[in-house]
Amino acid sequence: MSRPSVIAVGIALAVTVVTGIFAEVQNRAVHRQSERATVSEQLGLVRARLEGNINSNLQLMRGLVAVISTHPDIDQEQFGRIAGNLLGNQSQIRNVAAAPGLVVSLMYPIEGNEKAIGLDYKKNEQQREAALRAVETGQMVLAGPVNLLQGGQGFIGRFPVFVANPDGTDHLWGLVSAVVDVERLYADSGLYDPDLPIDIAISGRDAAAADNTVFFGQREVFADGPVISEVSLPTGRWRIAAIPRGGWSEMPENVWVVRLVILAGGLLVILPILIAGQLYDQRRVHIQEMQQRQNEMERLSQRLKLALDTSKIGIWELNLDTNVLTWDSRMRELYDIPASKDTSHYNIWSERLHPDDLERAEQEYWHAIETGDMYHSEFRIILSDGSVRWIRAIGAVHNKIRGQRYIVGVNWDVSSDIELKTRLLTAKQNAELRNSELEDARSQMEHNSLHDSLTGLPNRRFVDQQLLDGGAGKAPTALLHIDLDRFKHINDTLGHAAGDAMLVHAASVLKANTGASDFVARIGGDEFVIAVTEQMNEYQLSALAGRIIEEMRQPVPFENHECRFGVSIGIAMADRSLDDYGQRMLIDADIALYRAKSNGRNRFEFFSDTLKAEIVRNKQVADNILSGLERQEFLPYFQPQFDARTLEIVGVEALARWAHPDKGILTPDVFLKIADELNVVPLIDRTILEQALWQKMRWDAVGISIPRLSVNVSAGRLHDADLMGSLDGLSIEPGTVSFELLESIFLDDGDEMIMTNFERLRDMGIDIEIDDFGTGYASIVSLIHLRPSRLKIDRQLVTPIIHSESQRRLVASIIDIGQSLGIKVVAEGVETMEHVTILRDLGCDTLQGYAFAAPMPSADLIEFVRAERWRKVA
Repeated sequence: MSRPSVIAVGIALAVTVVTGIFAEVQNRAVHRQSERATVSEQLGLVRARLEGNINSNLQLMRGLVAVISTHPDIDQEQFGRIAGNLLGNQSQIRNVAAAPGLVVSLMYPIEGNEKAIGLDYKKNEQQREAALRAVETGQMVLAGPVNLLQGGQGFIGRFPVFVANPDGTDHLWGLVSAVVDVERLYADSGLYDPDLPIDIAISGRDAAAADNTVFFGQREVFADGPVISEVSLPTGRWRIAAIPRGGWSEMPENVWVVRLVILAGGLLVILPILIAGQLYDQRRVHIQEMQQRQNEMERLSQRLKLALDTSKIGIWELNLDTNVLTWDSRMRELYDIPASKDTSHYNIWSERLHPDDLERAEQEYWHAIETGDMYHSEFRIILSDGSVRWIRAIGAVHNKIRGQRYIVGVNWDVSSDIELKTRLLTAKQNAELRNSELEDARSQMEHNSLHDSLTGLPNRRFVDQQLLDGGAGKAPTALLHIDLDRFKHINDTLGHAAGDAMLVHAASVLKANTGASDFVARIGGDEFVIAVTEQMNEYQLSALAGRIIEEMRQPVPFENHECRFGVSIGIAMADRSLDDYGQRMLIDADIALYRAKSNGRNRFEFFSDTLKAEIVRNKQVADNILSGLERQEFLPYFQPQFDARTLEIVGVEALARWAHPDKGILTPDVFLKIADELNVVPLIDRTILEQALWQKMRWDAVGISIPRLSVNVSAGRLHDADLMGSLDGLSIEPGTVSFELLESIFLDDGDEMIMTNFERLRDMGIDIEIDDFGTGYASIVSLIHLRPSRLKIDRQLVTPIIHSESQRRLVASIIDIGQSLGIKVVAEGVETMEHVTILRDLGCDTLQGYAFAAPMPSADLIEFVRAERWRKVA
């Protein structure tokens, strides 16, 4: 071998050795980077699922916190219903507890979690620190994993709940705690997946990243050079580490292949150099691609999570080769499918379809699969309770996904959109129909539409033409709006013929009292209008109205009967300075008529700015009452009742109050009359009853014993055939609730509905009390017939007994009557201790009044009872 050859061989050998060493090092580096990239990718998927599951669970609880902050008086039934709807059947949340005042009293589900009810966070050493941290920071605090009183382990998210005060500030209502089941969370996040190619460990107990305590996996994972990531939580982070299952591999699988390649290329110097360069470039490109894929996957995961959380969209997938259907948890919620039911078959969808939409929905579905087009559909489904929900579906067919064909899509609830569209279409059709009917009626009645066929008087259209459309007649100077009183009674008892005769008589009286240029019109069933065209002052108009009222009072013979009725009159005078003075006169006269009828009928009233302002004010109050009912602004105040001899609390009376957003707490004298006109007093009664029962549960929970709760009941509810049905579902313990009946309600023996309701109330264990006794019409006979448990002497009779011997004897007589009939007697309006002494000596059983306590909200009552303040007064 020549020297150049030896040198060449030496150079070749040197190059081969150097290249071999370099390739070996690079091959192992590529192997390590690839292995770490694979572990990082797997870890990213697990981290995204774990983070998504935790955040979605906590997001559900923020909705429950928002409900409680606006409904702080929520009861167990409402709490359970709302929590059940939020959690559904696929949530990892094990249970939800609410702790007003930091004491757990509301729980969902109750079964299996009874040990947690009554837990006081301020006294529990294990949970006090996290609970107080949530209160102090005002933010949700995630703790865990912790050992649970109910058994097992869980992560506990504690949400402070703040309620708005009337002055705009907030006060702490309490805490809402959600227990996320550890095992279910780990399983749903894929940590227990037997096919997972990595070993995982998690540290950071109580969401504190600085805490190195490992609560999942082996501590050795953190010591073996793992890939580390962080799970972002609402109030902290976890550190999550991963290594390949079985540990890192030191030796690449292709080590001998590389060595053989290097050995085979040893004859050529340039070839190993090129191979080494290619290997280096491939490694760099591979690492960049893996990093880019990981970053893109994280961005897509975050976007998908945000989109799903905000849009409430359900995702589904059908394998067209195996016909296996896959639904996520949101799809189950949309279709009201329980967690125990299998959703892998096509018929789980088709069985929910509305019969009227089944054929069309299935055709659209299979057409999209057959043609490969985009799938778009809207259809109705029938839920388990029989209610209907509109669903909008979008999907697309995908080929060669994992070697198979799929159709993947989304569903979401569009019931509100469909309902709005339907209402708008119906309103449009109704408007078009009404317009058509009005046009037909105008055409048909054009020739004979200006006069009433019964009385021969002009009708409402004539009035509109004269007053509103600027008719050819003389402009009126005043308008009298007349309504017949007791006309309906004559119509109902003697028949329509008698009613028609009275209308003809009324028309003749009105025409006889008007001038030649005036006109009288019948504008409704028993309503008339007189348009005065001559100039008349208020005195003259009053004289005219007085004559009409006097003549209408006279009896009218009809078939051996003398019919009597009266009239109420509203008078408005023209204001020529207004362009629409005719229309204003009609409105103003109607307002004045309303006042005349409300002031006792058979009289007349002039319209005035003061009257208008009062009507507007009453309208505003009426609107506010209806809005207040919707916003749950009506609440109970409680006034304690005391045993006259021992001064022990024997009950409370629930009194309606209106928490007006601008005017503060209002008493019934401000709103009750208008509420009665709106016929919403029964609704207020029910609202007060429900809230009072819920407050009584609170008292029992905190150890406050109130033997009896009295609530007012209106005449409307007593006449309601569905009264007992409205009480179904309320937690009423027999012997603890009394309904107070105003004495002014007429107790007729023939009123079977009232007596039937009384008997049913007694069967439920609800007592009957007579309120304001001594001011109405109740008789001894009605007391015997009704058999109430208690009667309350009105404050008007109690107040003067200190100075009036006759009033004292009257009260003593009422007490004697009650005792002789076995009825307990309660005295209202007990203002002084002198009242207490006199009433006790007279034999009164129970006392109620400001001498002991004024009506107060539930929280103040609890403090009042605990402090026993009335004993200091006594």
